[in-house]
Amino acid sequence: MKYFILIFCVILAFASCDSSKGVIKKDTPIAEGDTLRIANDSLEYEILIIEPGFYSWLSTQRPRGYYGQDFLERKNQQFVLEYNRRVMNWQQYDPNIYQQEINYEYNIDYGYEVNYLLYNYFIYFIQEYNQRFPGARG
Repeated sequence: MKYFILIFCVILAFASCDSSKGVIKKDTPIAEGDTLRIANDSLEYEILIIEPGFYSWLSTQRPRGYYGQDFLERKNQQFVLEYNRRVMNWQQYDPNIYQQEINYEYNIDYGYEVNYLLYNYFIYFIQEYNQRFPGARG
C-alpha cells in the first residue's frame, strides 16, 4: 500500500506539471490544458487565465457575437470594480480567491475577444466559487 501511494503521488506530480506556455499576439486566444492566454504587444496587455475547467466550460457558453462589445465592456467594468474592491478588502473576502487586482482601464478599447473572455471568466468565477456579484447572471 505504501508503494501504491508513493507511485500515485509521483504520477500526480508529473501530471500536474505543464511547462509549455505559448505567446499569442493580436487577440488570438490559445488554450493549453487549463491555461488560456491572450496577448497584444501593440496595446501592451495580456490576459492569462489559469483555471482548471475554464476552457471546457467556455465551450458550453453563449457563442462569440451573442453579446455586443458595449454590453461586455459595461459588465467587465462593473465586475472588475467589484473584484478589485474585494481584493482590497482582504479581511472580509477570501484572499485565496481574490489574490491580485485586475488592471482594466475603461478608456482602452481591448477589442471584442478580450472583453468576451474576461466577461465569461467572471461568470465562471462567480459560479465556480459561489460568489455573488451585482448584475451577474447564474
